[in-house]
Amino acid sequence: MPGFKGQAVYSVDAKGRAAIPAKMRTVLRPEAEQTFTVTRGLEQCIFAYPLDKWRDMEEEIAKLSAYDREARTFVRLTMMWAEEVKLDNQGRIGLPKVLVEYAGIQDKVLILGVYDRVEIWNPQTYEDYQSREAQDYETLAARVMRG
Repeated sequence: MPGFKGQAVYSVDAKGRAAIPAKMRTVLRPEAEQTFTVTRGLEQCIFAYPLDKWRDMEEEIAKLSAYDREARTFVRLTMMWAEEVKLDNQGRIGLPKVLVEYAGIQDKVLILGVYDRVEIWNPQTYEDYQSREAQDYETLAARVMRG
């Protein structure tokens, strides 16, 4: 399956909707049913998984032990924020208010394609994140992609 890639900055309309770039929408498989599951992401962003990928995620979550405190906490925090949102005719999804507040989103969003998901960021929050996490790309690539 081809993955989500690229980036775009879009406005958020008065109803809290943001567009998913056309080049990212073309990656959606029919099994996704034009639907994303959005939930709290890491580093103060929103994760948006196509419905078919979210189903895979739920299968992984189901394997976690309910007797492990950290697993229970992770499952609660992931699932309590999760909500299905369907693409409208203009290629937009509605962003739940609680997630908009968590991510500090105001009038603009940065949409990042991150292989199996789309990340939705406040552009300034992402810029601050990049500044804090600045690493030499070559060193990072060598460390992560060891073969």
